[in-house]
Amino acid sequence: MQTRTLGSTGPAVSALGLGAMGLSGEAYGATDRDESIATVHAALDAGVTLIDTGDFYAMGHNELLLAEALRGRNRDSYQLSVKFGQLRGPGPVFGAQDNRPEAVKNFLAYSLTRLGTDHVDVYRPARLDPAVPIEETVGAIQEMVDAGYVRHIGLSEVDAATIRRAHAVHPIADLQIEYSLLSRAVEAEVLPTLQELGIGMTAYGVLGRGLLSGHWSAGRTAGPGDMRGFSPRFAAENVEHNLALVESLRRVAGAKGCTVAQLAIAWVAAQGADIVPLVGARTRERLAEALPAARLELTADDLAEIEEAVPAGSARGDRYPAVFMSGLGVGN
Repeated sequence: MQTRTLGSTGPAVSALGLGAMGLSGEAYGATDRDESIATVHAALDAGVTLIDTGDFYAMGHNELLLAEALRGRNRDSYQLSVKFGQLRGPGPVFGAQDNRPEAVKNFLAYSLTRLGTDHVDVYRPARLDPAVPIEETVGAIQEMVDAGYVRHIGLSEVDAATIRRAHAVHPIADLQIEYSLLSRAVEAEVLPTLQELGIGMTAYGVLGRGLLSGHWSAGRTAGPGDMRGFSPRFAAENVEHNLALVESLRRVAGAKGCTVAQLAIAWVAAQGADIVPLVGARTRERLAEALPAARLELTADDLAEIEEAVPAGSARGDRYPAVFMSGLGVGN
């Protein structure tokens, strides 16, 4: 497994990271505890060092699951990236974002306990809190850096102006944001800003929540609790168009001798030397398919063919339901 450094001030991490959200709860369908833990073990054994979670994933279950899976591992052999601040209610209820300085420290204390660790490698607000200046939030995390509880500060789903304001308070290691062949809004302002300031990116949704996996079909329906049942890109009026793009990509992948998923992941990695795709594999089988993408080199001709197969802006439907789009720093 190759490594990449998150920006000019961040940690050196594996070229692919593991997005742990799908290992708990039913956000992407039913999960199996033993398989989830085995998937984390397989990722670590394959050289994956960066594991991303959120304190609100399955109401803290994800952090507890990771604590179990990581027990006995050398703490210096992996990095934990944690998002905080998303308020939840019982059931599938999402509330506002709470980035107040006192809330930052409260959330961190709970995460450290659930994860069974004395520090988090990258700590970041999950979304922007419009009621709290980003300078105050970053300042609170900086206090936790100074106290040794946090190693690096990250951001998630914010615009270029917010990145600049945050970076002026304390160096930002990386921005976590959705980036894939189907979601390319970051290319206009956000990506150039990251490159200018020396900030890395951890890209999630690199397979478009399964649309770019090569395993989704038009007649498939999402199970109970699966967020894709509410996703505009999976809606009946959009999914066939989007899957037609995947078929165009499949032809390029076939000529390259790789899978659609591997090609889609490698494309994201090819957009910058300090971009780390997060693979949301929920099983060892899907993880095993994704890992070779880290070694897949794309030529200029490959990139041109991919662009022709899936042009920027060609996806239909927003990347989130309308109720969640207003909390994003960039659109599709």
